Amino acid sequence: MTVIGHFIGGKQIDAQSDERSQPVFNPATGTSCKQVALASKQTVEQAIEAAEAAFPAWRNTPVGKRAAVMFRFKALLEKNADKICQMIGEEHGKISHDAAGELKRGIENVEYACGIAELLKGEHSNNVGPNIDSWSEFQPLGVVTGITPFNFPAMVPLWMYPMAIACGNSFVLKPSERVPSSTLFIAQLLQEAGLPDGVMNVVNGDKEAVDVLLNDVRVKAVSFVGSTSIAEYIYTTANANGKRCQALGGAKNHAIVMPDADIDIAVNQLLGAAFGSSGERCMALSVAVAVGDAADALIERLSATMPSLRVGAYSDSNNDFGPVITRQHQQKVVGYIDSAEHDGAKIVVDGRNPQIDGFEQGFFVGATLIDAVTTEMLSYREEIFGPVLQVVRVNTMDEAMQMINDHEYGNGTCIFTRDGEAARYFSDNIQVGMVGINVPLPVPVSYHSFGGWKRSLFGDLHAYGPDAVRFYTKRKTITQRWPSSGVREGVQFSFPS
Repeated sequence: MTVIGHFIGGKQIDAQSDERSQPVFNPATGTSCKQVALASKQTVEQAIEAAEAAFPAWRNTPVGKRAAVMFRFKALLEKNADKICQMIGEEHGKISHDAAGELKRGIENVEYACGIAELLKGEHSNNVGPNIDSWSEFQPLGVVTGITPFNFPAMVPLWMYPMAIACGNSFVLKPSERVPSSTLFIAQLLQEAGLPDGVMNVVNGDKEAVDVLLNDVRVKAVSFVGSTSIAEYIYTTANANGKRCQALGGAKNHAIVMPDADIDIAVNQLLGAAFGSSGERCMALSVAVAVGDAADALIERLSATMPSLRVGAYSDSNNDFGPVITRQHQQKVVGYIDSAEHDGAKIVVDGRNPQIDGFEQGFFVGATLIDAVTTEMLSYREEIFGPVLQVVRVNTMDEAMQMINDHEYGNGTCIFTRDGEAARYFSDNIQVGMVGINVPLPVPVSYHSFGGWKRSLFGDLHAYGPDAVRFYTKRKTITQRWPSSGVREGVQFSFPS
């Protein structure tokens, strides 16, 4: 059986004798035909050493040449898009059209990194004092790392390392061990684009590998996307070791549906936002908060439309969404549906036992709609991360907003309305990091930045976009003068002004 290894110092590294391994599953079939190596401490340290050795020369590479690598990398990603999407589908289960959308959004971040020469410009002031000039520079940190989740094996890593590398850093990526193939392949494309050996490294692994990265003094910054419990651990440990850290955690994204909303539009938008990628998105809309008379119409149209949704294998582009990532997660999602039913909610559309011809052993959960959900229920409080849409009924918009503001997560939210005043009030007062107005998945484009509030983000800076330059560099301010050699100056003891 094939064992997927690592990418260190510009070379593919096979699994080492001291490393454990685990199976990589095709979620649609429920079977495994390959293994992935779980990096040992020695393997991770080898990657850090390679990155550290490559950093000085890469740091001093002219920014225009670093940008040129990103231009070539973008072209290679586009050329190999079909192959990358197939890899994503085989290991994640994501339908081919959804994988293509993920990759496109990742490529947009590479495109943003192509403009790094403009983004790294500092600031200059002439004559801040007599014949004294002052300026600031944005200098790279050194070796930085990214720890990424299974649900976006291409896009989320591309949030991180293109900008980190373009800023002059070297990188060690620890992707999810459940979806290793596309990440390794894309790293090799970056090498093909002309990146020097050691600037980009990939180590597959689990907590053992993560802890090495978090505790090694040579690693200067950590970027993470995953569950809130792990995000908090990553952030706390990184900070205790003096590292810069951004750790993006979980979500419980609400959509308010106002009585004046166009229900047909809202339903179509909710279907894609709730069930796309099997709900395994940190931006998935998992709760529809129906205000007043909107509730009955919303339930009626959703329940009439949902049975036509197609769940199946990634290779059939006519399918709407695929399986969840593992058998354990399938059982966990079904457990949340069971819990809601036990707590008194109404299962309007039940996706607990979908029948997928030819894929009976796959990790599938069908689209599920639950009505009469309350904020006390476990299924409301926790992130389900599956194709489950819950409906909560409220009387007023203020009640809906208070519910959202009271939740521990604050990642994304949206409102469906035709009332501009209501939309402005909502966007101005909701305590959530990313807000949509009739846009159910308000994921920022590459030249803005992605990040939530409250326990959806640990750290001060958001992911990618303008915040990435600030995260992956440190500001240095230089003050300079060249005094005349013919002028003698006395000692000054007062603070300069």
